[in-house]
Amino acid sequence: MADWSAAAPEDEAPLDAYSRVVVGVAAALAPSVLSLVVERRTASGRGPAGSGSAWVLTADGFLVTSAHVVHGGVGGMAHTADGRQLPFDVVGEDPLSDIAVVRAAAGDLRPATLGDADRLRVGELVVAIGNPHGLAGSVTAGVVSALGRSLPTHSGGHLRVVENVIQTDAALNPGNSGGALADSRARVVGINTALAGYGLGLAVPVNATSLAIIAALMQQGRVRRAYLGVAGRAQPLPERLAATLGRGRGLRVVEVVPGSAADGAGLRPGDVIVELNGHPVQTAGDVQRLMMAEVVDRFAVLRVVRDAELRTVTAIPAELPAA
Repeated sequence: MADWSAAAPEDEAPLDAYSRVVVGVAAALAPSVLSLVVERRTASGRGPAGSGSAWVLTADGFLVTSAHVVHGGVGGMAHTADGRQLPFDVVGEDPLSDIAVVRAAAGDLRPATLGDADRLRVGELVVAIGNPHGLAGSVTAGVVSALGRSLPTHSGGHLRVVENVIQTDAALNPGNSGGALADSRARVVGINTALAGYGLGLAVPVNATSLAIIAALMQQGRVRRAYLGVAGRAQPLPERLAATLGRGRGLRVVEVVPGSAADGAGLRPGDVIVELNGHPVQTAGDVQRLMMAEVVDRFAVLRVVRDAELRTVTAIPAELPAA
């Protein structure tokens, strides 16, 4: 008969190490994660609009959460892990990235340490901290089960896809949205945003792109985006062109919106966009990332493949209207 008792200490060692990491992340980050009770304006004053989580960006009260948590709200009350209740106002929200910034009235908060989601690897340990069902500092742990997922978002009549979303098997529950997804060093690498299915959750990555969105929300209360006016899908390039450009795909134009910048530039279905202002384009996400405030009402130079030949066209993207 096997001597299980003799093997037990050795078998428990990996679990002990795993537990130590999770406990350490929770201790470091839980004080930086708050519970939000959101309010909206009503005929009689203010009424409840929902709840969620947020994490501290700056000590003077700027918090990051999910746009859908505060959508339709004007403010509310933030509950800290140490029992304080701080009124907050909504600074700005960006439904097309599902990111929002709010500001608590009182300072003296502990900012979270930021990581870089672009450095994550599949299988890496992550810890989700939020406030499901209003329970402050709830912690779940798991691994990054996939990277590069896409999350469709809507604002008015506009559809956008949030690229490079993190998929994790750390359990997410109602109220977790807006909370922090952290790596094993307690650095925030994602904003918990949605349930992807049984046992799966999604988080908007914290990286250079999302930090630029957060900065715009803090400074201007909104995110200005340019609008090119094409719908498309990735398509392999002919071997000769792929060798010339050093990449194998471009964005095939499927539809051109009448009256848009793309229409004015003469783009048409069947064209394949391979470059925009000197930046490679292979997917719709590449165009989305490049259509930011600095492109609005300015000449944009596109290289496209038409009839198996490279051509250069110019467009002047307008600002994407707010919802």
